[in-house]
Amino acid sequence: MTQASLLDGKSIATAVEADVRKEVEKLAAQGITPGLVAVRVGADPASEVYVRNKARKATELGFRGTQEHHPAEIRQAELMAVIARLNADNEVDGILVQLPLPPHIDSEAVLRAIDPSKDVDGFHPVNVGLLHLGSAKLVPCTPAGVIRMLESTGESLRGKNAVVIGRSNIVGKPVAALLLQRDCTVTICHSRTRDLAAVASQADILIAAIGRPLFVTGEMIRPGAIVIDVGINRIEPDSEPARAIRDEGKLRALREGKSVLAGDVDFPAALERASWVTPVPGGVGPMTIAMLMQNTVIAARERRG
Repeated sequence: MTQASLLDGKSIATAVEADVRKEVEKLAAQGITPGLVAVRVGADPASEVYVRNKARKATELGFRGTQEHHPAEIRQAELMAVIARLNADNEVDGILVQLPLPPHIDSEAVLRAIDPSKDVDGFHPVNVGLLHLGSAKLVPCTPAGVIRMLESTGESLRGKNAVVIGRSNIVGKPVAALLLQRDCTVTICHSRTRDLAAVASQADILIAAIGRPLFVTGEMIRPGAIVIDVGINRIEPDSEPARAIRDEGKLRALREGKSVLAGDVDFPAALERASWVTPVPGGVGPMTIAMLMQNTVIAARERRG
């Protein structure tokens, strides 16, 4: 069997962004500039990078893209007041709250407080319900990106056996719903699934979103399957996961004492068995931000277009 083809998230994201730019131009002709506000609480370095990248991309695409940073000590009532202010601002079309929030904050209450029409992450219960009914306008960004990547292969999804490893509200459950809407037969696997490897090995489409580095081995991949790796794990030198790395470039970096990023899938093994596979980094990650931009344009058009 020939080596798998790469699903390049960067190039697919670029195509999504091109569509977003066209929509921004149409809205501009109506005097509308989409507004996106990212809310960050505390000093988590990863959250700072994510929020900065989202705000920067929004600005690049012609949005009014801003970020608000609040101290980790902010009280629940104060953060809820921030959300209420953004809900009331007609120039703001999209609100996202970067997770995780500090332990003293009720994250669920904060997400529920966002106006569903501005919930560009797609996490509000109203949008979750609409997603499972098949009529959501604002779909969670990573699952939406996964579907866009699958469609980019040119293969029909109808009737395919899809296995999702991971049942989170952010990825596993919504991507399963989207696959069902495309007539896949869907199995969700999790930590209590019996003989998970055997279930995974029957998949035409295998989506790994479990947050465990290199969890999916070659034996778990059916020859010819499409493999989407949602995981992104930082591997430190001399750690147990580092001993399982086989990618030459990452091995070189580890020998030099540098940390590397790896997915939930053994990438070299997937290359040998799959028909399509996403790299980490450069796979699903760029798609998440691209679909966030798409959601913001949709929100602006639905609210003010």
